[in-house]
Amino acid sequence: MSETTTVDFWFDPICPFAWATSRWILEVEKVRPVRVDWHVMSLSVLNEGRDLSEDYRRSMDDGWGPVRVIVAAADQHGAGVVPELYTAMGELLHYEKVQDRAEVIRRALDKVGLPAGLAAAAESEDHDRALRASHQEGIERVGQDVGTPVLSLNGTAFFGPVITRVPTGEDAGELFDASVKLASFPYFFELKRSRTESPTFD
Repeated sequence: MSETTTVDFWFDPICPFAWATSRWILEVEKVRPVRVDWHVMSLSVLNEGRDLSEDYRRSMDDGWGPVRVIVAAADQHGAGVVPELYTAMGELLHYEKVQDRAEVIRRALDKVGLPAGLAAAAESEDHDRALRASHQEGIERVGQDVGTPVLSLNGTAFFGPVITRVPTGEDAGELFDASVKLASFPYFFELKRSRTESPTFD
């Protein structure tokens, strides 16, 4: 039997790139011996103090809600609710293109059967210490000049892989195999090219 690979996955639910990579890793689970542990990070935290365009600053100000609610849900109902709630939010944000973050939170909580009162966490700083700690744990593994997602494969972390489409079946497995192989070289740090398309979800 092949050895199970542990994948620690840091995500912000509002990020389409993290969403694409997260759907890929779920496809990988079908074809490779993989166990995924889900963790939150936050683009709102990452971009604090940075000079941003007005539109992006507005998005970051609005981005606290979904990730705060996920942290609150995990605190009150256990870490096992995180992937299901993330999936419910992500489908609304990235498939249905729901713009109203409050509506995303309300509908996602309802879909997974969590108390509607958790939505209040979106406007509260009560869980920000836990959110920031999870965010910092991911960032400390890869450095400040990255975004989301962050993956750690058997203890070696990197930003990405950044993909714009979600491979399935053996294609998903082969991309994972390549990622694991690259991560096995302690002196490998970066492989990049200019992105020519945004994430596409069919």
